[in-house]
This record gives sequence, structure tokens and C-alpha cells, in this order.
Amino acid sequence: MTTLPFHPDTPAAPAPAQAAVPAPAPEPGGEQVGPLRHELGAVQGLIYRDLLRLTGQRTHVALLLLNPVLYLFFLGGGLAALIPTASLGVGYQTYLFPGMLVMTVQTPAIMVGIRLILDRQSGYLRELLMAPVRRATLLLGSCAGGTVVATVQGAVLLGLAGTVGLPYDPLLMLLLLSTMILISFTITSLALALAVSLAKAETFNTLLGVVMTPLLFLSGGFFPLQSLPSWAHTLAAVNPMAYGVDLLRRCIALRVPDRAAIGGIDWAGRQPPFLLEAALLLLCGVAALLWAGHRFNRPE
Repeated sequence: MTTLPFHPDTPAAPAPAQAAVPAPAPEPGGEQVGPLRHELGAVQGLIYRDLLRLTGQRTHVALLLLNPVLYLFFLGGGLAALIPTASLGVGYQTYLFPGMLVMTVQTPAIMVGIRLILDRQSGYLRELLMAPVRRATLLLGSCAGGTVVATVQGAVLLGLAGTVGLPYDPLLMLLLLSTMILISFTITSLALALAVSLAKAETFNTLLGVVMTPLLFLSGGFFPLQSLPSWAHTLAAVNPMAYGVDLLRRCIALRVPDRAAIGGIDWAGRQPPFLLEAALLLLCGVAALLWAGHRFNRPE
């Protein structure tokens, strides 16, 4: 596995060229590590770095999880008494749960973009670029690490499914976890595409503050999209988070009454097929990652 430098606590001067990450040593028997394995080792190293950061910042992770938990149990519990189950097909907390899963994974996924900008400003990114791996591999490793961390945090909230009336059915848990991986990948890719296009973390944060709240409310996570005006339906139809929420809700509908999938994405009054929604979300993530790779490959 290619050794990558860990993020310093404070910005440091770029390391000299001779201190760059060494090429992999020959394997026993004198055989050199293959190029593909070498690149995959770099991706693995970046994932490991992000997991170390996750385990070393437990208080920070707990605070990130606190927000969706408060929404789920305080807002959801309060509105559950006011919103009749018949209007949603399920209790309001059950209806709210997919939106809170998306909220949980989107925060760590977006932070990948912020870290990329901060790494560039501190000079750490230049140290990474000295490693004998392709730039695209470093970007892929950042995306993979962000996806894994976001999914792990989402899985913690998924463990509370029973408190909102969902069964701990193995198939349901597997479907929800798989969908969260897809959502995490797409949001991470979008965050990276935005990060490589901006020079300052302040601009990134300001832009997120402007767009994230509308995207959340247009995702169908808090209330059915059918209750919104027609112009909002058009915006929701191009909102990746709306497709993520809809996919999670349709997974839940497999184990609870059919109306649990009410209020999601519709195209001219018709709900798109499940696999088509998943394919569109995947296509969005891949396109964003390719764009980020194109921008990231430009010389510094």
C-alpha cells in the first residue's frame, strides 16, 4: 500500500522533493508492484486517513449526528401529533426518516470539498501531488474516503430505525445501506467538483449556505413534494437529494404500507422507475467526478 502523508495539525512548508512519498518496495521474490495495485494502494491509504480522522474526532462526529436526531425526535415527534397518518401513509417520524438519513450523509460528504480547498491553501495538497501516483487517483481516493465516512455516519442513524417504526429486516437494512452509499458518492463527487472550481473555503461555505437549505426543503424529506407549487416540482426534478430521499423512501415502502412512498419525484404525474432514479443519481455522481478530475488534472 502506498504511504501517504497525514494532514498536519498546522500548515507546514512544502516538503522537499526528496522527501516525497517513496515508490513501493519490491515484493518478496524481487517482483515490482503492478501499476494498478500501486494506484489502488494510494486510494486505500486515503480512505484509511479519513477513517483515522473519523475515529479521532468522536465529539465532532457526535455533534454532526445530533442535528438530524433532534429533527427526527423533536420536530418529528411534535409534528406527528398534528399531521394525520392517513395523509402520508405512515407516521410522520417514519416519513421523515429518509430525509434525516440524507441529511446525515450530506454533511461529511460536503466536508470533503472543504478539506480539499484547505489542503490546497496549507500546502498539504502539493505534498500529496509529490507522491508517485496520478492526480486522478488522489481525487478518487478523496471521493472514496468521503463516501465511506459519510456512509458510516449514516449507518449510525440507520441503527435508530426501530425507534420510528421500521423493522430491522436484513433486506431492508441492506437496501437502505446500499442506497446511502450511492447518495454519499454522488454528494461527495458534487462537493469535489465544486471545490476544484473555487479557490477559497469562504466562497465554498457561503455558496453552500445559500443552496443547501433550498435543496433540503426541495428534497421531499420534510413534506410531500406534491404540496409544493408547480415551479417547485421542476426544481425538485433536478435536485439530486430529492432522488436520494425518494429512493430511500421507496426502499422503506417494501416493508411497510405502499403509501410510504407517497410524495416523491414525479415526471408529468408519473413516478419514474426505481432503477432509473438510481441510474440518474449514479450518472450525476460519475459526471461530477469526471468534471472534478478534468479540473484537478490541470497544472497548479
